[in-house]
Amino acid sequence: MLAATAPLPGLRVELASAHAETSTVLIELGLVFIVLALLGRLANRIGIPSIPLYLLAGLIMGEGGFIPIDAGEEFLSIGAQIGVVLLLLLLGLEYSPDDLKVGMRTTWQAGIVDLVLNAVPGFVVAQLLGWSVQASIILAGVTYISSSGIIARLLDDFDRVANRETPVILSLLVMEDIAMAVFLPLLAVMLAGATFLQGAFAAGVAIAIVAVAFLLAVRFSRHVSAVVHSHSRELLLLGVLGLAFLVAGLAEAVQVSAAVGAFLLGLTLSGNVADQIRGLMPPLRDVFGGIFFVFFGIGIDPRDLGPVIVPALILAVVTAVTKAGTGVWAARRAGIGPKGQWRTAMSLIPRGEFSIVIAGLGVAAGAQPLLGPLAAAYVLTLAVAGSILMRFADRIPSPLKAPVRGNGSRVRR
Repeated sequence: MLAATAPLPGLRVELASAHAETSTVLIELGLVFIVLALLGRLANRIGIPSIPLYLLAGLIMGEGGFIPIDAGEEFLSIGAQIGVVLLLLLLGLEYSPDDLKVGMRTTWQAGIVDLVLNAVPGFVVAQLLGWSVQASIILAGVTYISSSGIIARLLDDFDRVANRETPVILSLLVMEDIAMAVFLPLLAVMLAGATFLQGAFAAGVAIAIVAVAFLLAVRFSRHVSAVVHSHSRELLLLGVLGLAFLVAGLAEAVQVSAAVGAFLLGLTLSGNVADQIRGLMPPLRDVFGGIFFVFFGIGIDPRDLGPVIVPALILAVVTAVTKAGTGVWAARRAGIGPKGQWRTAMSLIPRGEFSIVIAGLGVAAGAQPLLGPLAAAYVLTLAVAGSILMRFADRIPSPLKAPVRGNGSRVRR
């Protein structure tokens, strides 16, 4: 009898410990979500995206912060991965196969200019800091790509979707996202430490998968959409989420990156399915996307920001100018007038989700200890400054002048 009852005290201790741990996790998660809600309200009130504030929240809740989060970190890690999948899935839904074809045909030259002007500064600064070639390539990716999420949201918020320059902006974003669909698999192979032959083979497989996915998006999007379509919003959401996580997981397994897999799936869905998902999923994306940015910030000790503040600010100023130059050049080639050129220039400056995704891969692989802090400081600076510049683009004095007619009057477009 005594032998039968002896284990019970130990069992009670284990249960009590499990209950205490669960309560701690729930309390910490409750605090995280309340902080996100308050910061989201603040961002809406002052008219800036919530992403930089979420990053700040992560900084103050991580190691060295004011509200350290320990017990709930495992949930936040999984939530962050879900956030990346949903962010890129919804981003892919913003583009149709026709957008892909038109964007690649009309903006490929501007896309090359964009790549050279904005990736090179990141690589050069990393080299000047004494980083490895691998870490320098990662920072080049961070500085190259604009934030499609922030820019698309602000275009809608500021009622500029119908503006003449908007197709130019969106085409450049499409080109950048296409470049990322190739860059991220190559980056994953590079970070895995593969040999040259292994890397070449894996990169070839990754690029082939991306090419096949693009082919499916262009030629078979209606068929894929018909398979997942349902008149029930619940079943449609379950089907798309299941497919998204499955594709993302398979992509990760072959080193293509879960983010790219989700993005390519978003490109493949079209028509009524895409419209319905764009209406259903944004709240879910925003919640888990917020967790992603918080989790990235938690992994950075605020004390590590000191050594990288100056290079981050220099890089932010340089790449803000180069992005603006890219926008002016692309808009001018499209026949847009000076005001539209200036709005295009200001609209391309914000950096956000993709820059953090790229940096996150490098941080996870241990490419460079200062990569995370520098990327966080850089994205924070340009997410805030770029949003403000985009909002007040028409009020900021522009150096661009309208072409002069033969009679001396200026052409206004």
